[in-house]
Amino acid sequence: MVLNSLKPAKKFIDFEVPRNAYLHIPFCRRRCFYCDFPVSVVGDHKTGNNSGTIEHYLEVLLQEIEITPALGFPLNTIFFGGGTPSLLSVEQLERILHKLDGCFGIAADAEISMEVDPGTFDRKQLQGYRSTGVNRISLGVQSFEQKLLEICGRSHTVSDIFASVELIRQVGFADFSLDLISGLPHQTSDHWQESLLKAVAIAPTHISIYDLQVEPVTAFGRQYQPGAKPLPEDETAAQMYRQASEILTGAGYEHYEISNYAQPGHQCRHNRVYWENRPYYAFGMGAASYLQGCRFTRPRKTREYYEWVQQLSEAGGVLDCPQISASEVLLETLMLGLRLAEGLSLSTLAERFGEQTLSKIGKCLQPYYQQGWVEVVTDNGEAIRPQIQKLSASGRIKLTDPEGFLFSNVILADLFSQLE
Repeated sequence: MVLNSLKPAKKFIDFEVPRNAYLHIPFCRRRCFYCDFPVSVVGDHKTGNNSGTIEHYLEVLLQEIEITPALGFPLNTIFFGGGTPSLLSVEQLERILHKLDGCFGIAADAEISMEVDPGTFDRKQLQGYRSTGVNRISLGVQSFEQKLLEICGRSHTVSDIFASVELIRQVGFADFSLDLISGLPHQTSDHWQESLLKAVAIAPTHISIYDLQVEPVTAFGRQYQPGAKPLPEDETAAQMYRQASEILTGAGYEHYEISNYAQPGHQCRHNRVYWENRPYYAFGMGAASYLQGCRFTRPRKTREYYEWVQQLSEAGGVLDCPQISASEVLLETLMLGLRLAEGLSLSTLAERFGEQTLSKIGKCLQPYYQQGWVEVVTDNGEAIRPQIQKLSASGRIKLTDPEGFLFSNVILADLFSQLE
């Protein structure tokens, strides 16, 4: 098995020191019908308090953290994703954070985010998470329609959602996010509008909107053909995206990334690390890290992940994988940076990749600029009308909201074909 390199490699670029960490907690009560994440189903009654499976995984996870060389101090963001991290006991979460602090340090003002599912925690548990240092909660709502929750195979009810929001408020989390999914089977524009309005009424500091992707290996993938009924038609799905942008920005949320909206001052610091193509540690089954120019995804199955950690231990934490190329860095920078509302700095692109590359980007984006899907703005966000085929190294290039964001895959596919 090819493993990740934590040794410095010959650099074509000076790599930033990683100060961010993602931890994958793979356990779920059941697998949702759209899910292709690396998860392990434990049933409705197993939690970190009574599951040997979860405890064993935790021991291996702690081992991976301990043997991973520290490349920078301290951690500025930590994100517990899943799976359902709220199946962990407070004591288990505390052990993970204690280990991270001992190995890498945790900044006093670190953003520590945790994904939770409605109905998987009580007030005491949530208070415990907050006392360990968690200061941002992401609640997996997905829909406010009970029938749609059942169609998706979710384990919670609509009443669980409102009860969970009340607990989050009682415990005093100033930062919390709601996740919603559009394009679900049998979902209409009216259903979607109702979910958006209910989310706005709750007034979380952050809302994430995801368009359903039907993956072949999922229950939905075996049941439905993409674009076919009962899934919404493509134009309906596109209209749902426009609805979200109109309703949420109208309610005062900044549409700061293709799928994410935030009240001023409440953008997710950890996720911006990904979109800015900055390095980060990752720990756990299926987790993907980006360190010293190397991207590596850990095994997605439990036994293989445990074997991988054992190999990591035997190798003294120093493992080998190829460094990504300069062209890959360019494509990743474009793919990730154009997801952000502010887009990409043209001067930074020119400095890192050259004026010739900037010219190629401008030539490729010319038709999309004319369609109104791409624009060039000053650093203050004011639109300017340059000769886009001859981009200068000043200002920023960005996708428009909502149309540029909506057709980002088309734009990026063209960029990739021209720049590879």
